[in-house]
Amino acid sequence: MTKYLLSFLIALQCSLNVISLKAQETKHLIAGTVIDSLTNKPGEFFTIALKNDSAVLKSTISDQQGKFSFTGIRSGKYTLVIGSIGYQSRQIVSNLKGDVNLGTINMSASGNKLDEVAITGSKPLIKQEPDRITYDIQADPESKVMSVMDMMRKVPLLSVDADDNVKLKGTGNYRILINGKPSGILTRDPKEYLKSMPAAGVQKIEVITTPPSKYESEGLAGIINIMTSRKVENGYNGNLNFRQQFPGGPSGNMNVTVKHNKLGVNLYGGTGIWKVDGIKLTDNRNSRGTAVPSSLNSLGFQKIDNKWAWGGGEVSYEIDSLNLVTVEINPYGGHNQQDLNNRFVITDGDLRTTYDMDSRTRYEWGGTDYTFNFQKGFKNKKEHLLTFSYKFFDSSEPQLNDVMFNNRVNFTGPDYKQDNISKSKEQTAQIDYINPFKKLIFEAGAKAILRNGQSDFKFLNFNQSQNDYLIDPAQSNRYSNDQNIYGIYNTYTLKLKDWTMKAGARLEGTYVTGNFESTNSTVKSDYFNLIPSVSVNRTLKNSQSISLGFTQRIQRPAIWDLNPFVDKSRPNFETFGNPNLEATLSNNFELTYSNFKKGSVNLSLSYNFANNTQQQVFEYIESLNLTRITSYNIGKNKMLGTNANFTYPLTDKWNMNVSANLNHLWLEGVINGVNTKNSGITGYANLNTSYKFEKQWKASLSYNYGAPDVLLQGKSNYYYFIGLSGSKDIIKDKLTFSAMVANPFQQFRTFRSYSEGVNFTQEQTRDNPFRRVTLGLNWKFGKLQGAIKKSERSITNDDTKKASN
Repeated sequence: MTKYLLSFLIALQCSLNVISLKAQETKHLIAGTVIDSLTNKPGEFFTIALKNDSAVLKSTISDQQGKFSFTGIRSGKYTLVIGSIGYQSRQIVSNLKGDVNLGTINMSASGNKLDEVAITGSKPLIKQEPDRITYDIQADPESKVMSVMDMMRKVPLLSVDADDNVKLKGTGNYRILINGKPSGILTRDPKEYLKSMPAAGVQKIEVITTPPSKYESEGLAGIINIMTSRKVENGYNGNLNFRQQFPGGPSGNMNVTVKHNKLGVNLYGGTGIWKVDGIKLTDNRNSRGTAVPSSLNSLGFQKIDNKWAWGGGEVSYEIDSLNLVTVEINPYGGHNQQDLNNRFVITDGDLRTTYDMDSRTRYEWGGTDYTFNFQKGFKNKKEHLLTFSYKFFDSSEPQLNDVMFNNRVNFTGPDYKQDNISKSKEQTAQIDYINPFKKLIFEAGAKAILRNGQSDFKFLNFNQSQNDYLIDPAQSNRYSNDQNIYGIYNTYTLKLKDWTMKAGARLEGTYVTGNFESTNSTVKSDYFNLIPSVSVNRTLKNSQSISLGFTQRIQRPAIWDLNPFVDKSRPNFETFGNPNLEATLSNNFELTYSNFKKGSVNLSLSYNFANNTQQQVFEYIESLNLTRITSYNIGKNKMLGTNANFTYPLTDKWNMNVSANLNHLWLEGVINGVNTKNSGITGYANLNTSYKFEKQWKASLSYNYGAPDVLLQGKSNYYYFIGLSGSKDIIKDKLTFSAMVANPFQQFRTFRSYSEGVNFTQEQTRDNPFRRVTLGLNWKFGKLQGAIKKSERSITNDDTKKASN
């Protein structure tokens, strides 16, 4: 691997030498001096970017006297963009024919607006706000060829493990939103969708670590918000993206926007196929300390066929300058079919049992989201808003398991099928009010969420005498779950000269009822929570800032965590939900230091703790030679973590970003009367570098490393990722071709999970496809003038736990 990396760096250096030896042309200078308009003092450490059309050519930082300059600039029309923390950005157009000195440039403070800091000197990749970090996907050249999941490997605070599970600060307890709203396509298992979704259709990814009180209190670690909507203008424009991945398959997406006077229409959609074969799976379980020793060993190969499609349409109409109506519809659907051929060898004392298993598991999903927003403005100031929103969500997620056995030795179990028809509906109504004063912003709102989930699961055994599958009533049931949540919130933001302070609270009442039809039994749980949220940001000298935040978060069990359906797609293993699960409350503290000069440094220290946490538990039933897997509220969790992010433009065209996360976890829980503890260090490290060549060529290199996960009953293995990509504008800013090779030195990567209990040890492995090649083509079309107005507030239901992977 060292040889390949060395070759890449040599080629890159040669390219730089060729560029520097080009014949000299007549070139000019642009200079100026930045001044604070209020104090008339020099503006030190302001970021100045030189743009030609939509591309950033060079960037620099003003010195202690506020002076800056660009040399070696060809004649032409350019735009200078000037900005810094706490100041309104400014653009200056210059038609350069000779050396130009712009003289004094006055910069005004940003007033009541919350500060947003651009981290990179060219088009910013990363932005830091008091309560979140934003990664600009469109500013990254690799977005043309990578999937959304691949891009998440680059986002600070996020990591992706060897089994493609996304982690936020090393944990899976978070909430994913699309455009600030929940989406049914991400409800159950988001990783299949994220690793197939082209990143070209995404604008940015927000990681909200200290969510303010306007957000629901769910998601122990925070919120991941994927923004796909774009600011659009009069006329029309669009984007088409096509990707072909080997192995995998084709995928693509489109976005078309039309704006005419007060009416704006946005249509978007995507589809794709992901097929892989030859995935090796193993299970090895051994009893320990039992009267009769037993073991289970299996070896199998899996084939996956995944197809999906999603779409949507949004209509925005400005009734007048103060009143706005938006309506949005989002249908989606798809399936994931897994065909598995397994060989089992089971020993129980002197008895040896063997058989071959052929199974087919098919997961389907489909549904539609409907959203309506009405926004009323006030004449006194444009930020003074009152918003009414309503959302209806309807989805279905059927699952079919078809299991057959062959070549049996000492095995008499029948072939069987499992049919689980799962449906859910959700209605949300909310009102939000915001009123900014001179230094204070007041926010308040109320929300009601009404959820209903249903599961009709049937177990059918094959009856040889009747040559048919017959329902087993003892293993079949109908389950329904109603979860109603009512909340109100109030938030205040105080903006002083060097201070930004946010404080608020959210009061939530939750009412949960579960019904079992076959047993005529009911499970109820009602609780109230007052959730505080506080964050303070202090702006220091020399483009530095420090932030301190505290919030509480809730993890509510979702419908699939509560659903008692027993998944028996793997013999000798049973996975099911627990209808008795309760919500978990977490306390989160975070301290962040940022330094934004030519490069940037972002350092954070966090600590959180929670009791009664939801933990997945493995239990070995010796008498049945069976492992049961479900979740219980038994855990006590503590985590002390640190995160670092460093970005630096090595040259005007060469940029580098390094990020790392290190966490120490302490886990504790009582399993079958035995106090179980585990602790350890986990985290990740990412290195990303990109270079812009002449004639619209771009190249990027990524390397990611992840330490093993720490679990209550075990751990996983480490993982890494290498990606090398390049892109070329065939038609400038219109048609782009891109290519990527990932992990070229290894075809498969083994994901290993180890767990243990008082009477067993168990190890599972899965060889996921690792090496892949992706080709992409992206076309932008249309021209726009003037912006579509969109509702400032909409429904963001982030109050249920992300799917377990």
